[in-house]
Amino acid sequence: MKQFKFLVPLLVLAAILLGSFSSPVNAAAKHYEIATDETFAPFEFQNSKGDLIGIDMDILKAIAKDQGFTYTVKPMGFNAAVQALEGGQVDGVIAGMSITDERKNKFDFSEPYFDSGVVMAIKKDNNSIKSYEDLKGKKVAVKTGTEGYAFAEKNKDKYGYTLVPFDDSASMYEDVKGGNSAACFDDYPVLAYGVKQGNGLKIVTEKESGGQYGFAVKKGENKELREAFNKGLVNIKNSGEYEKILDEYIGSDTKADTFWDTLMASMPSLLLGLWNTIKLTVISLVFAAILGLLFGFLKVSRSKWLRGIATVYVDVFRGIPLIVLAFFIYFGIPQAFNFRMDPSVAAVITLSLNAGAYITEIIRGGILAIDKGQMEAARSLGLPYGTSMLKIILPQAVRVMVPSFINQFVITLKDTSIMSIIGIVELTQSGKIIIARTFETSGIWLVVAIMYLIVITALTKLSNVLERRLGK
Repeated sequence: MKQFKFLVPLLVLAAILLGSFSSPVNAAAKHYEIATDETFAPFEFQNSKGDLIGIDMDILKAIAKDQGFTYTVKPMGFNAAVQALEGGQVDGVIAGMSITDERKNKFDFSEPYFDSGVVMAIKKDNNSIKSYEDLKGKKVAVKTGTEGYAFAEKNKDKYGYTLVPFDDSASMYEDVKGGNSAACFDDYPVLAYGVKQGNGLKIVTEKESGGQYGFAVKKGENKELREAFNKGLVNIKNSGEYEKILDEYIGSDTKADTFWDTLMASMPSLLLGLWNTIKLTVISLVFAAILGLLFGFLKVSRSKWLRGIATVYVDVFRGIPLIVLAFFIYFGIPQAFNFRMDPSVAAVITLSLNAGAYITEIIRGGILAIDKGQMEAARSLGLPYGTSMLKIILPQAVRVMVPSFINQFVITLKDTSIMSIIGIVELTQSGKIIIARTFETSGIWLVVAIMYLIVITALTKLSNVLERRLGK
């Protein structure tokens, strides 16, 4: 439709403005995009400087150097990384990914680069649970998509426990520490690293013989990348570099920092996450306001067809949960039409469509709140409908809309936290990343909550000031 053509240059502008969210693209023939998790220490996590490190990251770096290819890492969480690979959004995944028969149906794996196994951990001061038999009638925390989850699922009927799934290890550990779950299952190097970092747990079982981790590419694609990984893996094992990497992360004890030290080291990451949150919110609301104005006017149009189009838009994008919409836009649409989409662009589209639907109703309500006599008086004076709406009705309606606009700003700002599911590192995700490294759960979440509170309180004060000024 012709009236939507103006959105094309605006979307291009959004992609330019959002350049700071995405990693630079290398056009070299041997450049690849590799997806990973970022909350799976010691395999992949961020250090205090914000650099992505860990066993997987160091192995990938060593192999790329050995084989002469370059790559860009896209941290997005394990489940999202796997979906991105399946949808063709990335070339490969390295994220402590167990090689299973089910996954072999969709992905081609490298030779195993790590032999894993599952262990069980309980709260540090818990002396009542010593074996799987002691879990009968209790809850067990697990991380979705991991070998620990598969092991727990397989044995839940045998030992009589129920599963409590989480998306990251730190939340799983906190559930055990808080007493909601009696125990958790996880890959032994991950749990061992967490115990050394002071996560408040202790390991009480021997390692179960488990699966193996592999580097994955999409079935039938990127054969040269998989072969390069295999060749490089052999070379770094022969040179001794592989063992050095393992020893660096799981070979010796580490000393946990104090909370103050952790906070000071993490503050730059938190501030960057806050800036990304605000930037993503503002850009999304600019497009949402344009959509809201367009469909808001259609909502009060004298044409039932135009009102119907606006109603369908509002019902669809208010009715679809935001996380489902984000998955559909970032994974579904690119896979259907065989192209790649930057996660920041997908996030803006998702938030804009969602917020635009609510702003449509805000504008409709604001316009209808003005007495019909205002329009009738303007028309009786010979003013056209459009002029009457822009010059008479809309300026009065804006006064009514301001509090709702600010409220929508606050809602969209908080909704940005959902975008971490497709790889956006905003304030909430920054907190998760820090917790995955330090296990300072309560303190970091308190700081994140205070940062949100400061921004939202400032917006509320701004709303009050604008309302008073417009009232005069």
